[in-house]
Amino acid sequence: MKIRVAIAEDNDFLAASIEEKLNLFEDEIEFKFRGKNGKDFLNKLEKNHNIDVILMDIEMPEMNGISATESINEKYPQLKIIILTVFDDEENILKAIQAGAMGYLLKDETPDTIFNGIKMVLNGGAPMTPCVAAKSLEILRNPNRVIPEKDREDFCLTKREVEVLNHLSKGLNYNEIAENLFISPSTVRKHIENIYKKLQVSNKLTAVKKALKHSII
Repeated sequence: MKIRVAIAEDNDFLAASIEEKLNLFEDEIEFKFRGKNGKDFLNKLEKNHNIDVILMDIEMPEMNGISATESINEKYPQLKIIILTVFDDEENILKAIQAGAMGYLLKDETPDTIFNGIKMVLNGGAPMTPCVAAKSLEILRNPNRVIPEKDREDFCLTKREVEVLNHLSKGLNYNEIAENLFISPSTVRKHIENIYKKLQVSNKLTAVKKALKHSII
């Protein structure tokens, strides 16, 4: 049975190039469809998700490949996604892996490398261009330094508000936080109101998620 492959690529020329590479293995690969951006790809996937592997670009209009990968991974976890991009920076690599991509190849790879990557991902492997693999190891060694500068905001939270956030992230209630920090429950409530206002959120879960994303806690 042929391996069913779909691609998400906004550039017509590059899409045609990828299809040409896949067509070299037409005895083993069946090209299903192409989405011109993440949103377009998701719409087509909704109509036909009878595929095995997705080759996903990152930089696309309307919805980028990271967001599309995240959505696909949530709705169709059985589908294997290989990022196929020109970007080899650590930020994109980290975001792609976190979104659920199982492989990360650069667009200038040979047809054989892409074909072998497709087979590898179906066998439980994680195909990566060598320089991407090296950067992935670096991310594992030093995860904190890869956080984008734009995501390092502290939102002017006070030291006490950060402490309260830390306790919230551990699932503690107002009374438990008050007891641990030697303050009253009403003071905890006031701190949390200020935290919500500064982070522009309306509940505990979103506050904790945003604090983690921006490396506040």
